[in-house]
Amino acid sequence: MLPGQGGKARITVRPGRRPVRGRTPFAVLLVVLLSGGLLGLLMLNTALNEGSFELSRLQKQTTEQTDQQQTLQQQIDQASAPDALERRARELGMVPGGDPAFLQDDGKVLGKSGQAQDSPPVKRSGTELWQQQNRTAQPSASASASASPSPSPSPVGDGTVQIDPAPPATPSSPAGGSPR
Repeated sequence: MLPGQGGKARITVRPGRRPVRGRTPFAVLLVVLLSGGLLGLLMLNTALNEGSFELSRLQKQTTEQTDQQQTLQQQIDQASAPDALERRARELGMVPGGDPAFLQDDGKVLGKSGQAQDSPPVKRSGTELWQQQNRTAQPSASASASASPSPSPSPVGDGTVQIDPAPPATPSSPAGGSPR
């Protein structure tokens, strides 16, 4: 302050020097930084959305392939079931093998191998069993059945059926077999 001015400051303008605008560069810098930040967030959001779309597509693909794998596994299980294997083997002309023979560590053969025989498969339903039993029944067995008070084997009627036990099977070779 100058003396005699009564506490007022005096402003002087000097020619040749321009006044400095201090706020303009700062404002431009803030606008550039905010614009860059917004563009960065927009790009990041777009990349995340693309990733979520890719994730959804891959999850759908995984689900479809899991379903396909389960379907194929079910088909394998059905085709490898014993009855399916037997049916397929018979279609190819194969028959069940005969009695096996076993070879011991010392070279001895146990048992006597039998030849494979083509026999019809075992009947599983009740009517087929009764038809087969009636065809193979012997006259003496039917005569003794008619003399006894027990009802004859029949799938119809009061629901009670008596089945005679099968005769004991005669062994084709002695137990243990003979070594060859």
